[in-house]
Amino acid sequence: MDMSYDVIVIGAGAAGLMCAAVAGQRGRRVLLLDHAKKIGEKIRISGGGRCNFTNLHCAPEHFLSANPHFCKSALKQYTQTDFIKMVERHGIAYHEKTLGQLFCDGKSQEIIDMLVNECKAGQVDLRTETAVSKIDYLSENYVVDTDKGRFSAESLVIATGGLSIPKIGATKFGYEVARQFGLNVLPTRPGLVPLTFQAALLERCKAMSGVSVDAVVSYAKTQFREGLLFTHRGISGPSVLQISSYWQEGESVHINKAPDVDALDYLKERKQSQPKQDIITAVSQILPKRLAEETCASVELSGRLADLPDKALAQVSQAINAWAVKPSGTEGYRTAEVTLGGVDTDELSSKTMEAKKQPGLYFVGEVVDVTGHLGGFNFQWAWSSGYAAAQNV
Repeated sequence: MDMSYDVIVIGAGAAGLMCAAVAGQRGRRVLLLDHAKKIGEKIRISGGGRCNFTNLHCAPEHFLSANPHFCKSALKQYTQTDFIKMVERHGIAYHEKTLGQLFCDGKSQEIIDMLVNECKAGQVDLRTETAVSKIDYLSENYVVDTDKGRFSAESLVIATGGLSIPKIGATKFGYEVARQFGLNVLPTRPGLVPLTFQAALLERCKAMSGVSVDAVVSYAKTQFREGLLFTHRGISGPSVLQISSYWQEGESVHINKAPDVDALDYLKERKQSQPKQDIITAVSQILPKRLAEETCASVELSGRLADLPDKALAQVSQAINAWAVKPSGTEGYRTAEVTLGGVDTDELSSKTMEAKKQPGLYFVGEVVDVTGHLGGFNFQWAWSSGYAAAQNV
């Protein structure tokens, strides 16, 4: 089999489906290939199976990249409002959770079905379980060899994602294609991922596994206030996942376990009003009991408030409002929601997503060095970058 198309899109995830659908509806003859049996797996498992498909507050400041300006053009070309209109046109019910995050009322499969139907409207030729073995650039055309035949097109879009969650098919394929055509690929690492503790700290914290608090988690000049969850490996929860994209190995993060309370003022007041109260009982008023016990134990503090000097109260207050902890690492790509780094944005046009020195070659979605915050931003980057490329393939 040897077939010719206008556009070949490799990767039927969020960005690839979007790009193929829009290009097809522009009248381009599009082939969409994926090596997996099921397409859009990251969409399906996201948001607890309800897909956090975008964020009402999507803006460039919610994205990390070596070039923080790169994402602006695509996000402006296709906004969160544009995607919401598509969702509404397909009759998909949705709701806002916290911080502008939009989720399906039903299952995330509705978003996958919507994108597949958009592809059908564009007469996209979608082929699953098709493994690409070789890509060549011959006579201004891309020739793609697969286990199902050879295909060619004047435009090739790489939408194969990053390295996060390998169990659903993540590979290095996109980075390898970029390098094949002489494009720089920035070092990659897991992002939006739980942080792990070393054995000594982990042993102390094991009793807190399952405990959650509203917390401010800080690293350098960046901080996030959302939920924090203690796990049997370390810490997780939205605030921790957010800071993990900024954290550098070997450095400490600072955690305020009770951001609405000045712990020292509170404990001094308690010492005056209820001097016979035990320190753990007092701390349990602002922290969950298990966390209160561990926090007091971490500074070796016990006994009645009346018997504790203010210097001791200051120590436990710091452990509450400014706990400095040095993670040993992260849980890695296995549980990471995204991949930081990737195809260098200096190699691409921010308006079209086309490689500057390789005509007709485009990169969209997570494979590019643009990573969003938690909360629907990475999906919006997929929709926006996919759309931008689709207008030009």
